[in-house]
Amino acid sequence: MNQLRAALSSFILLFLLVGVVYPVLVYGASQLVFPEKANGSLIYINNKVKGSQLLGQQFTDPKYFQGRPSANQYDAEQSGGSNLSPLSVKFAEEVANRRKILKSENTMQRKPVPQLLLTESGSGLDPDISPAAAYWQVLRIAKSRHISEQYVHELIKTMTKVPNLSFLGQPTVNVLDLNLALDKGE
Repeated sequence: MNQLRAALSSFILLFLLVGVVYPVLVYGASQLVFPEKANGSLIYINNKVKGSQLLGQQFTDPKYFQGRPSANQYDAEQSGGSNLSPLSVKFAEEVANRRKILKSENTMQRKPVPQLLLTESGSGLDPDISPAAAYWQVLRIAKSRHISEQYVHELIKTMTKVPNLSFLGQPTVNVLDLNLALDKGE
């Protein structure tokens, strides 16, 4: 009986420490130290959530930049890539179909479609694209919004983030931030 009491006491104590006290402390510390990131880096406009800087979302209107494709319709609960091999016939068909759609939406663009716009990321929710993928879409954006290409180029340039240590990673542009900046400029 003493062993059962000791085991039960240990279980209750560990449950309270690991299951209640520790999570409350971590949550409280994160809210104090970096509340924006702890709450998902949500972007609010007029007290309405427009999206998160951490999760990609679909933009279909031609006046908006498009991000990387998602294998799961940008559903965060279904995060993940397609897991298709680059040698797979189905993968090749998906890429060819995406290329065809992007070329039809960007008819004035003569350069090849950047690979980044044809393949999904490992999570399927990447919020960023390369500056090259953003610049590739400039003609469509400028025409749709009746603004100058130069303005869109400058916007991409100012919104491009370089990695903290320049040799770790590539420059990126957050698609949601870019689209919101376009809306704000109109």
